[in-house]
Amino acid sequence: MNTNLKVALAILLVLLLSCDRQERIRICFDTSSELLSYGAGKLGQHLEEAGYTQGSCSTDISSGDIYIYSAGSPELVQDNGFLSGQIQDLEVDGYKIIRENGKIYILGGSERGCLYGMMDVIEHIEDSGDLAALEERQVDPAISFRAIKFNLPWSPYRPGPATELHLKTCRDLDFWETFLDMMVENRFNALSLWNTHPFPYMIRATNYPDATPFDDQELAQWQSFWRSLFKMAKVRGIETYMVNWNIVVSPEFAGAYGAEVHFDQSELVKKYTRESVTQLINEYEDLTGLGVTLADWMGNWGEPKMTSLERESWIEETFVEGMANANRKIKFIHRAVLAGDPMEMRRIIDQADMTERTVVEVKFNWSHGHSSPYLSLTHSNDDGTIMRGFWDPPPENYFIAWTIRNEDFFVLRWGDPDFIRKHIELNKHEYVDGYFVGSEGYIPAVDYSHLDPHPHKTWDYAFQKQWLFYHLWGRLLYNPGETDEILSRGFSKRYKNADPGALMEAHSLASKVPLAIASFYKSTWDFTLYSEGFMSAWPTGFDDEKSPFISLEELIRHETLDSRYLDIWTYCDLKHRGIEYDDGLIDPWQLARELEEHCRSALSILDALRSAESDPGLESELDDIETWCYLGFYFADKLRAGIAAATFKLSYEQGKKEEALGYLEKCVLHWEKVIELTIDRYAPMPYVSMGHHEPKWPAFTSFHWSHFLEEVQADLDYVKQLGRIKNLPDVQ
Repeated sequence: MNTNLKVALAILLVLLLSCDRQERIRICFDTSSELLSYGAGKLGQHLEEAGYTQGSCSTDISSGDIYIYSAGSPELVQDNGFLSGQIQDLEVDGYKIIRENGKIYILGGSERGCLYGMMDVIEHIEDSGDLAALEERQVDPAISFRAIKFNLPWSPYRPGPATELHLKTCRDLDFWETFLDMMVENRFNALSLWNTHPFPYMIRATNYPDATPFDDQELAQWQSFWRSLFKMAKVRGIETYMVNWNIVVSPEFAGAYGAEVHFDQSELVKKYTRESVTQLINEYEDLTGLGVTLADWMGNWGEPKMTSLERESWIEETFVEGMANANRKIKFIHRAVLAGDPMEMRRIIDQADMTERTVVEVKFNWSHGHSSPYLSLTHSNDDGTIMRGFWDPPPENYFIAWTIRNEDFFVLRWGDPDFIRKHIELNKHEYVDGYFVGSEGYIPAVDYSHLDPHPHKTWDYAFQKQWLFYHLWGRLLYNPGETDEILSRGFSKRYKNADPGALMEAHSLASKVPLAIASFYKSTWDFTLYSEGFMSAWPTGFDDEKSPFISLEELIRHETLDSRYLDIWTYCDLKHRGIEYDDGLIDPWQLARELEEHCRSALSILDALRSAESDPGLESELDDIETWCYLGFYFADKLRAGIAAATFKLSYEQGKKEEALGYLEKCVLHWEKVIELTIDRYAPMPYVSMGHHEPKWPAFTSFHWSHFLEEVQADLDYVKQLGRIKNLPDVQ
């Protein structure tokens, strides 16, 4: 082909593409559906941004270009052929994209499935801008219940500065609109809203009008807020649940009617709770369901105690009866936390006779789900015992939903798709059909950690900064087979000149650091570990009583969460005694080596990603990745120092003490680099409030890595004064 002909064909192609972009695209759907209208509106907006002209279907439906049908659509009933056959094998939230006779069909097992199909087409348009290249696809959800746990700042479980600063933002419907849109994009389909006692903020109880602290006008504003929020969620295919703790009433109720705020088992409080449940359901038609917690103020500590039978019976007499008395059926979440007896819980769920399966929430590895993908602990009792009676035998009228709590990183961005895929692979059983993702002490509304104003801060809300966390959890719970290539397109939307695949790989490598810390250092409830800060404000094991920072001595003497890991002392003792151990176990030396390799690989990727023209938001992402890497180097060399120090205590080899000191000097350098990477971006911030717990460290009121440099240096002093252990315990 000669050069002139090539040029002519190229010009013709450009003209054809240009003409194509003037094409009118008509989207046909059931306009009476608010959910489909929401999705079609988003789709039409992106088509116009890509250069297409949007049209509407005429009365002749055959004139359309994109058709959106869900199971049960009248058009499909009339079709009796190709399309109705295509939709039969779709699950409720599943969808298909089909091309037939020049038309595009988005078919859903439900309207929500159609919405996700539209989101898929939108992402294709964002990526290529060309509908002609859209490929046929079918996707069905791996997990049907994909929920975000969102703790509210009023009547909060964790009161304090880190909670109070969100009060205004969490009453702002603009915030919620943005948050709900994010949930749709990431395929989350349930929003659970948690506080200790929601009723006074939502209703004026008919027989207890003084239980609310608000006058009629103030309460009307609250009610308008709740109705708008629930409606916005429903239009987006998102279920809404209010989840409480028991037994709690408002201070106003206690003062007006003669009750205790906490743990009041009187008939008065039962009647108030039961009637409030019924009234709440009746007044909020768009609220999907309620959830209950049998913990904290149901005799779980102190005196008197409540047995599992007594706790479940209280729930039966209040929430279950209140739901039964309502004028409509709702869905129900029964948390397993501190429930204590699976058979009592099964009895209550059986008697509740719900029309749909109950969601039984189980905390995976207690409060630190971002640890190991292997189940080591739950929180069904105070010991964290894995009580298999909750799922063995497999239930018929409920399913298990794992809660993957995040109490380990509130500042630095996180995203490891490999961990999430592995978690689903190991823990998606016949009795598991749900996940909750979220925090107890962190509310993703106001970003209070970042200096503001700052050139890096290009987001409005905390969840927007942590977009990758929600992007990966939501998308992979829906489809764990989604490739990193597709997932990394989220970077392309934000940073036009960066390599999205490289960014995903760097994030994944660096994000293994907190997982390794939490897998190695056993923790239970919230304050037993904060991986991002290398802190344990309330250790479950040995405590040197010096500070909330994890010292070298505490690290040496602490057990692991994941039984596949060997702790430092056991490893060194076995080596000292010449005792063989299972070569399938991961010893601390191996863990240090793997961590260092991950972090060095991530840093090598960052070198190629940084440029003088980098987007400010991208620079912030890269700095977070680098910070994780130096925290990883710190942990790796602290493990090595611990091995050397423990070996010295066992053998009194002087060289081992010098070796430990050498590693600790490197630890100081790593920590100083962490400070350098964060000091000009992140301000000292309020750490999560102890809430109803007495603060163990009253002087510890804010967090920044710079606050703990002295503790990092103190490990050197600990090693310098080490002596030998004379009497060694036997290894079990």
